[in-house]
Amino acid sequence: MTRRPPAAPMPESLRHFMRAGHHPARAVPCTHCGAAAHKPCRVPSRDVPMSHPHEQRTAAWAQQTACCPECQVEPTIPCHLNGRPLDAGRVHPRRHQEAEETAA
Repeated sequence: MTRRPPAAPMPESLRHFMRAGHHPARAVPCTHCGAAAHKPCRVPSRDVPMSHPHEQRTAAWAQQTACCPECQVEPTIPCHLNGRPLDAGRVHPRRHQEAEETAA
């Protein structure tokens, strides 16, 4: 039997192209179900993969990638209202829009 040399690592630009059909929020881990980055979210009670990511995962992705036009914060900084962070890691709807536009 012949031995194959180890496979070369896939360049990040190619890796992103191969995942183009997935929601861009899959680039971050899911805080709700614990799915790893680039893996689909799962229904925790049945361990069944979901077709779309959890709302918490999309909020974490939007916070990590986009500036918020409503509260004027930079990426990675949580959205706030009257100086207090939004509850449960939520983000403003305009930040979601900004993240979607940036990903497109």
